[in-house]
Amino acid sequence: MEPHNLFSNLPQHLPEELFETLLQGDGVRLERIVSHGHSTPHGEWYEQKWDEWVILLSGSASLKFENGEPHQLKPGDYLFIPAHRRHRVEATNKQEKSIWLALHLKPAGK
Repeated sequence: MEPHNLFSNLPQHLPEELFETLLQGDGVRLERIVSHGHSTPHGEWYEQKWDEWVILLSGSASLKFENGEPHQLKPGDYLFIPAHRRHRVEATNKQEKSIWLALHLKPAGK
């Protein structure tokens, strides 16, 4: 099997965020997300049925939770988002691509 690189094969233009599944198994999925000035549409929230652990590898991002709790992320910052915790991406870097790894997990006890 050939090695892959998380910073390779990045499209020049990203009209929408890029979501790529890197690994998937029973109750777990690892995803690379590439953002470039993207955000969650105004008034919309993510509310997922699974737990999510996310790390920002490059760029910058601002996340907001429904309770108003903001998080400014820089490379190396990671965050655990429990299932059904409403959140949104307020902004991502417009000058450089923001590359994330997102680990989606079946909630404990499910």
